[in-house]
Order: sequence, then C-alpha cells, then structure tokens
Amino acid sequence: DKAQELIEQGLILPTEQVFQAPGGATTRKVIYKIYYHYTYPLCDTIQEPELKAKFIEDKNGHILPYVHFEGGRMDLREEALAILREIANAKD
Repeated sequence: DKAQELIEQGLILPTEQVFQAPGGATTRKVIYKIYYHYTYPLCDTIQEPELKAKFIEDKNGHILPYVHFEGGRMDLREEALAILREIANAKD
C-alpha cells in the first residue's frame, strides 16, 4: 500500500488531534495527512453539489455545526476505477 510506504519512509508524519466532549472528556487520535502530490485524480465533477449549513444540538444544548452536501454528480476516472479493480482482484 502506497500510503503505508510513505508513512514508513517518514515522508508523511503523524498529527495528533485532541477531541473534547462537552462533558470534559478528551480523546486523542492520530491522523495522517497525505499531500496532494502523492495522490491520483479520483473523478471529474459533472455537477457541483449544493452545500447546506446544518447542525446537531446535543443533550446539553451545545450546537455542533457541519456542512451537508446535497445533489451533485461526478464521474469516476479510469485510473481510480483501475485501482479499485486491482484491490478487488487482490482479495480473490
């Protein structure tokens, strides 16, 4: 796996994120940000989605905003499909 190789070579470094719940509890999570120049094109956008602001209100009344994507259309590129096929065939 290319991403794992990049991490093992030290080209992609871990970033620790700390999430704090409304009650004060914290959770730590390590993420890896893969730089664009290591990626491949996924799709071509045919129709842009509409972005809508939404929120969830938790039991303590805290507002948790997020963006909701509605509609839109994309066509997967052949390179992305080939990688998906390769992964599927490797499992057989």
